[in-house]
Amino acid sequence: MKIALPDAEATTALGQAIAPLLAAGDSLLLYGPLGMGKSTLARGLIRALTTPDEDVPSPTFTLVQFYESDPPVAHFDLYRLTRPEEAFEIGLDEALDEGCAVIEWPERLGDDPGRFLGPDQLVIEISEQGDGRLATVSGVGRWETGLKELHV
Repeated sequence: MKIALPDAEATTALGQAIAPLLAAGDSLLLYGPLGMGKSTLARGLIRALTTPDEDVPSPTFTLVQFYESDPPVAHFDLYRLTRPEEAFEIGLDEALDEGCAVIEWPERLGDDPGRFLGPDQLVIEISEQGDGRLATVSGVGRWETGLKELHV
């Protein structure tokens, strides 16, 4: 599925549309170069699950931020990981046991990120498209069929 994201508001709206579809154990993998809107999408999703004015900083330096919501959500930025196994050290497996994970820079998990994640993964690749962005959305596990519930 391809979704045009002409501006930051559209990127936020995509995150808001995904939020009610998430369940405990889900992983949302956000791929794309710096400045593509990964944190903007995550912020929209997290605010939809918590409160519209929730402070949602990028976890670039903290590596992970946890939010109380239903389901609980953990926002990971793996850019600074030096080896994939560090994902366990910052609590990725525990986050998926209790809730869902929004993961920026999942490529830092290596060639097979699935070995660190549960079976249900929503994958979004954000790329440039003219003055805006293009989100290419795919799913693994329940998300293979769950994509039809996503309306933006």
